[in-house]
Amino acid sequence: MTARSSQRPRRRRVRRWAAPAGALCLASGILAGCSGSDSGKPELVWYTNPDAGGQEAVAEACSTDDYSISVQVLPQDASQQRIQLARRLAAGDPAIDLMSLDPPFTAEFANAGYLAEIPQEMQDKFREQAFESAAEAATWEDELVVAPFWSNVQVLWYRKSFVEKAGLDMEQDVTWEQIITAASENDGKIGVQANKYEGYSVWINALISGAGGDIASETDAGAEAKIDIASDAGKEAARVIKMLADSEAAPSDLSVSNEGTAGTTFGGDQGSFLVNWTYIWGNYGEERLEDDIGFARYPQTVEGEESRPPYGGIGIGVSSASDNEEEAIAALECLTSPESQGLNAELTGNMPSSEAGYEEQAVKDLFPPELIALFKESLDAAAPRTVSPYWSDISSAIQSTWHPPSGVDEETPEKSRDFIEDVLKGGSLL
Repeated sequence: MTARSSQRPRRRRVRRWAAPAGALCLASGILAGCSGSDSGKPELVWYTNPDAGGQEAVAEACSTDDYSISVQVLPQDASQQRIQLARRLAAGDPAIDLMSLDPPFTAEFANAGYLAEIPQEMQDKFREQAFESAAEAATWEDELVVAPFWSNVQVLWYRKSFVEKAGLDMEQDVTWEQIITAASENDGKIGVQANKYEGYSVWINALISGAGGDIASETDAGAEAKIDIASDAGKEAARVIKMLADSEAAPSDLSVSNEGTAGTTFGGDQGSFLVNWTYIWGNYGEERLEDDIGFARYPQTVEGEESRPPYGGIGIGVSSASDNEEEAIAALECLTSPESQGLNAELTGNMPSSEAGYEEQAVKDLFPPELIALFKESLDAAAPRTVSPYWSDISSAIQSTWHPPSGVDEETPEKSRDFIEDVLKGGSLL
């Protein structure tokens, strides 16, 4: 697999994409539904993650003569999104019609009965339309329980001036060991996500998947799932994290690094490599680094074994407690259509979950064709996090045993396996 250059065609770029948008309807205290429409037709309330206005624009475009769609924006933090939705769904609140769900919470909500069943014909259509990784992240117990909307994936960003100095050939696949060594020997720092939060679990999952393993399997057994993190693949993941943490390539803020701080490291004087999501493109215009940024496939955990880039995204589910379930299910087709995926990508930089979405001209105009090809290739190989109704517990247990990165060693995978099993069986508290 060859790296893609960062030569770019002319294109219109209006904004940075990372900034969240404000809510369409404002509420105080707990979230409350928007008021009904004066026309008497149903108003579907769609609870969304914060973005730069993409979901609001899609909601407006998909409103019809039969129903309107309004947007309520959830908190920035994904865990808080989960908590707020779960509390209201558990209470059977009918004011939630549609919801944007992070992949880690899809199985949990489906298993709890919070999601309305999508008709089989629509499931087949959505599954056929989506990238395999997007469909996998949207599926629980062989049923597609949310409609894939947008899909994000991480690639390896690099400073072209740095790799030239280091003599690293980015036209070839590279390993974590290679980039850590190159950065260490040439006064470079590597940007990763290693704070004690979900982003760290994402990195660990990608490392394990890239070594041919899984964090857990047989997840339909619930709390009795098989915990596989102590495998050889888990030990390879620990080796990579320890190597970076012990090296000169580790930034000083490694243990609290997230997507934003990693991006700052990359843009600094010692910037060398960065693993981060697609929206990073275009974030360095003010630093005048645009012509110095290249991109390549996510690094291999083990040399010669295909990397499994982290998968992220959003699927749209319908609440089983909705008073407008029929209309909300019907709205899924428009909300997740290629045209809607293209509109959302244009406004937010969050890329489509389907090949057809990438054919939208608005998407083609966002990035050079080489980078779009890399995004699609990476989505084909991406590794969703373990699809389990207990993922939140599994992830928190991983963070507790693998953090800080400087404390990771060859015994960490076994310690984390034991702790995860104790947590799932009620023997330990997080």
